[in-house]
Amino acid sequence: MLSLSAWPLADRQRTTGVFTDIDDTLTTEGAITADALQALGELKAAGLQVIPITGRPVGWSEPFAQAWPVNAIVAENGAVALIKHQIGLQPLSGGREQLSKQYQQDEGTRRSNYTRMYQVAQRVMREVPGARLSQDSPGRETDIAIDHSEFVQLPPERIAQAVRIMQSEGMNATVSSIHINGWYGAHNKLEGARWIVRELFGRDLDAEMTNWVYVGDSTNDQLMFEAFPHSVGVANILRFEAELSHKPRYITGGERGAGFAEVAAALLEARRG
Repeated sequence: MLSLSAWPLADRQRTTGVFTDIDDTLTTEGAITADALQALGELKAAGLQVIPITGRPVGWSEPFAQAWPVNAIVAENGAVALIKHQIGLQPLSGGREQLSKQYQQDEGTRRSNYTRMYQVAQRVMREVPGARLSQDSPGRETDIAIDHSEFVQLPPERIAQAVRIMQSEGMNATVSSIHINGWYGAHNKLEGARWIVRELFGRDLDAEMTNWVYVGDSTNDQLMFEAFPHSVGVANILRFEAELSHKPRYITGGERGAGFAEVAAALLEARRG
């Protein structure tokens, strides 16, 4: 991982959009930091597309999609998106925005998967000592989450056991900085990013990957670190460094929201010339 200061100016000048994780990338202890929120606003004001993509549930994400200066939030590891639409006049003239919810799976598939997923969740909680569903589970529609670091502490061997159980049941499973997520379907953060670029802009993300940046902090960001030539880890990713098969190209000096603000400052500096 290179220092963020090694990021070439020409690469930053070509950037048109930013994907970012939320937990421990924009947030600290579950709340967005003031510098990260300001950074989101400055990126949007400068004309960049800004899209958080998270393992958090769609219900949890909805107030942030409404309040934050972003184009959309892709939740539940790529399964569902909350997309902003302008209604009426521009905001400063009295207009307002509303959200639409879009899914990658049809309703019948989601219903069938929901039943199967919670059967697996019950198995995990029976077989893994101390395992509990995440407190944000009521807002989830397309995946399950087992808490390992937010309100419950699970040691690495229990986390690995939960992942093995999910995988043995045919689920995809990833580990974020706080949760173990499991789901049925071909989606993931990278597929979610491709999908939302098609939905919002009618374009192919792979054809313009060098114009986008991804910012993350954990092992479940590895697909994104591998796919995006311009990927950045906030400094707290160092606690997972030994577990990363694919590391971000750059790393910030600051952790969490302060690190994201560094990324934004580097991009804004480049746009100013």
